[in-house]
Amino acid sequence: MISNTLNKFDINLNERERAILRSIVNLYIANAAPVGSRKLSKFLEHNLSISSATIRNVMGDLEEMELVTHPHTSAGRIPTDKGYRFYVDYLMQMEKISDQEQQVINAISDDGKDSDSILKETSKLLGILSKYLAVVRIPTVKEIKVKKLELIKLSSTHILVVLALESNVVNTVTLEARFEVEDSHLVKIATAINEKIAGRNINELRASFPEMLADIELTEKPLIRLFVDSVDKIFNMKSVNNKLFTSGTQNLLELPEFEDIARVKSIIELVENEDIIIHLLDNMPERNDMQVYIGAEIGDQQLSDYSMIISNYSLGDSGSGTIGLIGPKRMQYNKMLPLVKIVSELLSGKRE
Repeated sequence: MISNTLNKFDINLNERERAILRSIVNLYIANAAPVGSRKLSKFLEHNLSISSATIRNVMGDLEEMELVTHPHTSAGRIPTDKGYRFYVDYLMQMEKISDQEQQVINAISDDGKDSDSILKETSKLLGILSKYLAVVRIPTVKEIKVKKLELIKLSSTHILVVLALESNVVNTVTLEARFEVEDSHLVKIATAINEKIAGRNINELRASFPEMLADIELTEKPLIRLFVDSVDKIFNMKSVNNKLFTSGTQNLLELPEFEDIARVKSIIELVENEDIIIHLLDNMPERNDMQVYIGAEIGDQQLSDYSMIISNYSLGDSGSGTIGLIGPKRMQYNKMLPLVKIVSELLSGKRE
């Protein structure tokens, strides 16, 4: 069963009801059109001998259980959020990734590339393969260690602090002094600071940096005071933790759902305002298994017409990041779940 946090079903469907619900979902995913009893009867004729009248009765029962509904413009049925959830948890049959798709996925490589390049490439490939919106969030910096700190003089009063971390992660911040900064002073204090901080993790340094600087025997006290007062700014990893790569917007807009201009605007706003996605990911429970959120389960009214598949991955010593897909509720779950799983495992070094 795929992990979800909201629904625990107490519904027991017999084999006929399961077959019909599965077929309704599969047909709606394939065609984006309500499924009528006649079409369903023809679809099932080779596997299930059942009349259109019986199918209509079963569809009525499924509607009473809130697993399907029918638009006011059609007598055909479409799955509800609850119907999709039942399908994902109990009915769908996973589809294997093709050899060609596997070759594309295997092209994701860390051959001399920094983590940003790898994750950006991953986002692009996942968007191409899925035809949905691919989302890759870089690993959250928590226990990552500092390699070194560099100080670059931008002007007589402005200093660029470059914090080089493990796994090719870099964070930069600009400090402004109320006095003129000498080049020789920057060299001395950078050397002294690196002796103290190299190999220590971010959380530890945030707490103890002022005490470390107090032990430095230098005459440039105003410069040291500037760094002490700027500790939260220097070790603020928010800009790093909120980095997100997205891809596949154009493919998503070509789906029938986005013939509605309101939905086009919503997806463009989603992509342009990455804070929405970051906020969602921050509020998702941290789990090791793959998760599927359908419609209202996502927890954002703006995304009530979408589904989201997410999985955690680990990239070296950088910590845990998130990879996933956002698409319409009639997403090809049986193919997208294996796709996200394989890419996540490849990033985490669990696949050859």
